[in-house]
Amino acid sequence: MINNVSGKMEIKQKIWNVLAHPNSLTLFRVAAVPLLIVLMLFSNRLSCFLAAAMFTTAAITDYFDGYVARRFGLVSNLGKIMDPLADKLLVSSAFIMMIPHGWVPAWMVCVIIGRELAVTGLRHLISESGEDPSASKLGKLKTGFQIACIIPLLIHHPYFGIDFYDIGYVLLWIALAVTIWSGIDYFVRFRKLLTF
Repeated sequence: MINNVSGKMEIKQKIWNVLAHPNSLTLFRVAAVPLLIVLMLFSNRLSCFLAAAMFTTAAITDYFDGYVARRFGLVSNLGKIMDPLADKLLVSSAFIMMIPHGWVPAWMVCVIIGRELAVTGLRHLISESGEDPSASKLGKLKTGFQIACIIPLLIHHPYFGIDFYDIGYVLLWIALAVTIWSGIDYFVRFRKLLTF
């Protein structure tokens, strides 16, 4: 009986170790993208609310995977590369899916995603040179503003007299400015790697 209970506890502990591992949380964000895309095919109140809830849940894991990795010494090169890629996939998918609904200007999305692709390429060079490719504080601020603008844009419809779309649109302009600023900062800091 004791062995049976001990065995069940060991299995539960192994499952928890896998689920709570920072790379598992990162992969959850990647797995959330297809569901987010399906929800965003529609623009009714329910699908918008569910899309915002899904996006928020996935975005929260971005904080927890970093915290868990640092707290328990689980920082890995895979995590350093996959974490920002998962963020970019989640954010880019949300922005792209908002274009057909007319919620965001396409040119803004092009600038934001263009910056993400350029910095991802630079991260590859940084990683190959043996330097740390982790996101800077400015890069994390950029991600924070992007998430902060996407959530109200996804909610889209007014609730309790609050126009979430207008809030999101103001935050979108701030996110765009910080995105450009952080991209320039990244290339200036690592300009020595940009040899032609």
